[in-house]
Amino acid sequence: MRTLTRAIAPVAALVAVLATAPLASAEGPVPTGHNTVVPGTSVELSDAGVRDAQTRAVAAENPAAVRATASLCGSGYELENAERLPDARRFGTLFTYTKHTTSKDGACAVFDNNLGTAKKMKLKLCPNLTDAPCKVDEGTFSQYAGPVKYETTGRDSVDCAEVTAIMWSSGVPIIDRVKSVAPCD
Repeated sequence: MRTLTRAIAPVAALVAVLATAPLASAEGPVPTGHNTVVPGTSVELSDAGVRDAQTRAVAAENPAAVRATASLCGSGYELENAERLPDARRFGTLFTYTKHTTSKDGACAVFDNNLGTAKKMKLKLCPNLTDAPCKVDEGTFSQYAGPVKYETTGRDSVDCAEVTAIMWSSGVPIIDRVKSVAPCD
C-alpha cells in the first residue's frame, strides 16, 4: 500500500496544480516585464503599453504603422498607447510614445489618418510644466499629423503631458480626443 501511495502522490499533486492554474485568455497571455517588443517590429512597449490590452491589440494589427510612427519619434521611444479614434470605426489612430533614460525624458505623439483622403487635422502636445509651450502640428494631411515631441533633461518629467487629437470633415470635428500621454501620479 505504501508503494502505491508513493506512486500516486506525485501524480495527484500534478493534477491539483493543473486544475488550479489559470487558463490563458483567448487574446493570449499578458506579456510581463520590460523590453516587450511589438510583434513584427523592433519597437518596445512601455510598462503601460504592456498592461493595456487595446494598445497591444492595435499594435499587433498594425505593425507597419507602429514601426513608421516610432521612427518619426526617434530612438529610445517606447509605445505607451495606441488608440482607435473615434471608436472601432477607426477614422484615425493616436499613437503616443515615451522615453525615460538617465539623462532625458520624452513624450511623442503621432496621429495617423486612416480614412485614405486628406483631412484637416490638429495634434497638440502640452507638457505638464509651468511656462512650457505646447507643440502643435496642424494642417491638411493624407497620412498623419505629427510627430509632436517634448523632451526634458534633468529633473523635469513628461509625466502627465496632455495630447489633443482633432480631425475635421466638412468643418465638423469627427475626432476630438484629449488624454494624458503618460500616467499621472
